[in-house]
Amino acid sequence: MLSKPLIGVTADTSEIGMHLTHVVGDKYLTAVVEGADALALAVPALGERQSASALLHALDGLLFTGSHSNVEPRHYGGPASAPGTLHDPARDATALPLLVAAVELGVPVLAICRGFQEMNVAFGGTLHQNVHAIDGHDDHRENLTDPLDVQYGPAHSVRLCEDGLLHSLAGASAEVRVNSLHAQGVDALAPALVAEAVAPDGLIEAARVAGASAFALGVQWHPEWRYASDPLSSAIFRAFGAACLARHTARASARG
Repeated sequence: MLSKPLIGVTADTSEIGMHLTHVVGDKYLTAVVEGADALALAVPALGERQSASALLHALDGLLFTGSHSNVEPRHYGGPASAPGTLHDPARDATALPLLVAAVELGVPVLAICRGFQEMNVAFGGTLHQNVHAIDGHDDHRENLTDPLDVQYGPAHSVRLCEDGLLHSLAGASAEVRVNSLHAQGVDALAPALVAEAVAPDGLIEAARVAGASAFALGVQWHPEWRYASDPLSSAIFRAFGAACLARHTARASARG
């Protein structure tokens, strides 16, 4: 029997040389193994070729990662993407149904950046494809010429919604500073989601699934980046890991 919970980490598709490859960033795997005190397993973007139900019954949690690709607008009734926009149809076909199935089955979920956008779309919400192009919204993109530590450094504050999960994890702090590395963002929040954090320009930056039987949180920023040096990021991964451990323990007890 595994001594730690097993957490699936969603992969992107990418071509390396002439070969289609499934790729997961080290920072996500490290945050799962060290921050959530769990075992990490890459989940390939195989869509219907791999049973979501069978996969979920093998896992104690799921981390939906960020990505350079955008959710295809057909999934939320949006207009066609601008030419050159990077998409990953295999990831969409895997992550969107997997998110809903995980929540329904009580598998703990942490969704980051693209993962948060997937969470919103999966439950019926919509997205802005380019937040910076919307009147009244700020530019939430990183400067790609900056060093990584600058790109992932604190960019703006978010107001934590009172009585929310993040508010509790932050020690009841009303506001925290977060990084910002995204062009897409939430337009209409899905009816099944409850806002957890809001940026100064009004953009919803975090939400949880209302009434979920297990941990089900999405954040627009990147808590996995140097998570150990940020109190809220550490708390998020500890809470996620605890929820996954609870599922792992309950399933082990049920098996006798």
